[in-house]
Amino acid sequence: MNRKERAAVVHQRLDALYPQTDIPLDHVDPYTLLVAVVLSAQCTDKMVNRVTPDLWKLADNPYDMSRQTVERIRKIIQPCGLSPQKSKAIHGLSKILVEEHDGQVPQSLEELEKLPGVGHKTASVVMAQAFGVPAFPIDTHIHRLAQRWGLTNGRSVVQTELDLKKLFPEESWNRLHLQIIYYGREHCTARGCDGTVCGICRELYPNRRKPVVTKK
Repeated sequence: MNRKERAAVVHQRLDALYPQTDIPLDHVDPYTLLVAVVLSAQCTDKMVNRVTPDLWKLADNPYDMSRQTVERIRKIIQPCGLSPQKSKAIHGLSKILVEEHDGQVPQSLEELEKLPGVGHKTASVVMAQAFGVPAFPIDTHIHRLAQRWGLTNGRSVVQTELDLKKLFPEESWNRLHLQIIYYGREHCTARGCDGTVCGICRELYPNRRKPVVTKK
């Protein structure tokens, strides 16, 4: 199979496995999604969802959050890890939203990426899941699986994003982003599959014997 043929198989299998793609981070609007995605860096979605109810009780909008102290935010989000940086980011981005965006989350990658603690991946998730704008955020699951499935050379997450956008229809990007994450967590995990174990890996490369070493 060539790269396009492998992509078609992946698309078909994931659509069959995950016809519904609910966002794994609990949220009620673009702001709470943005904060939840910031918290999810190097943290499980399950832990983020355990922490955010208490955070929303403290403040669930940029106006109230910007009035809190960084320390008070940090104490609540501490279980998520990296709490000193994340609390500063949440406070800082909330203040910017109030002062520069009338309390609204901007619907632009460029403006989102200017916010503290918001990189390209976080901004892409918000654009895709909060505003429905086609994006293909690349996290560790997607970067790893795209290499195992022969959809990218894996030189960087930037290259992986470009390669996947070329292979899949734009209208499928937002759904595929979540589908690949779900599959990576359930079937093609970092330790449970090395490119030779899970169903999709075996279907795409039935004769593969050597593990795939993931390029960072």
